[in-house]
Amino acid sequence: MKIAVAGTGYVGLSLATLLAQNNEVVALDIIPEKVKMVNKFISPIQDEYIEKYFDEASKGERKLNLKATLDYKEAFEDADYVIIATPTDYDAEKNFFNTSSVEDVIEKVISLDNPKTTMVIKSTIPVGYVDSIRQKYGIDNIFFSPEFLREGKALYDNLYPSRIIVGSYSEEASRFAELLREAALAKDVQVLAMGSKEAEAVKLFANTYLALRVAYFNELDTYAKVKGIDAKSIIDGISLDPRIGSHYNNPSFGYGGYCLPKDTKQLLANYQDVPQDLIRAIVQANITRKQFVVDEVMAKSPKLIGVYRLTMKSGSDNFRDAAIHDIIKSLKEKGQKVVIYEPTLKDDSFNGVELVNDLGKFKEDCSVILANRLTPELEDVREKVYTRDLFERD
Repeated sequence: MKIAVAGTGYVGLSLATLLAQNNEVVALDIIPEKVKMVNKFISPIQDEYIEKYFDEASKGERKLNLKATLDYKEAFEDADYVIIATPTDYDAEKNFFNTSSVEDVIEKVISLDNPKTTMVIKSTIPVGYVDSIRQKYGIDNIFFSPEFLREGKALYDNLYPSRIIVGSYSEEASRFAELLREAALAKDVQVLAMGSKEAEAVKLFANTYLALRVAYFNELDTYAKVKGIDAKSIIDGISLDPRIGSHYNNPSFGYGGYCLPKDTKQLLANYQDVPQDLIRAIVQANITRKQFVVDEVMAKSPKLIGVYRLTMKSGSDNFRDAAIHDIIKSLKEKGQKVVIYEPTLKDDSFNGVELVNDLGKFKEDCSVILANRLTPELEDVREKVYTRDLFERD
């Protein structure tokens, strides 16, 4: 089959790589440099398995029928499926989920008038979106299929999926699910077909539950810190209960990234006419946790605060909505001097904050160093480091 993938972020590029093992895949992006990199089998994102598969493909050790383009007609013409993996975002102030990038792709596909093309939305969307699109454009060749991927491990999670969900009972949806299952390395992957609204809700509720776990263990850690007791011992004792487990239990500065911040806020917006307390509390808990970190750092009366890395976690190059951004903003508003060490950035500043690219100078000059996750690079200045990373893992 010919499959087009619009967007080469974590979702789009991992799916393109997965499906290019057995199909002709054309990836569409609007950034020329990313297109050039993909065509040279150089991953534009940090992902261990994508990088491995690309390296093997470049050496002729693995067959990947994959190319990238800036031309939507080249990508979409004669495609059996167009996978939409463009970025969407939620604006809490306007109570508006920006799906313009998704609709731009839909309109381009419609303009080519190819009756055999089925569109599959992988971008996060509000509940009821697919139904509204079908009505708006008078089409039925579109459905939603939620993704459950981790940043930095997106292709791995496609190769070993926890489940495959399609928001349609159609033959095209069933065939698409089978394409994903055939390309996976995991055996006996469960496929669930359901209505479009149910599939849309699965994505938002699943991510909000993960955010709940992060917020829960962060609030446990806040309690332990204030009361002067050992948070790690408490978490170890709790997590040995098999009903609870040890996942998403390592305290942090707050949840962030591509999905959890926008998905929790979007789900909260979907509760506009529905009684609730818990969903709102999850969103608020993340704000409270970041303010707690700010207060903790301020109590140290620092002369110069250093922020070690903007990335949310190890193995990821994603800065988007990381909790540290709000922490930096609050510290600046309180008149604190802040510098950032982020080796992936070559500029002089980031959002108005000075970047220091010399790690040795960074460690020497800063009186307090904020690190969401510990690393051996900071071991020699451990006494300066403020972190809530208790298990030294994500």
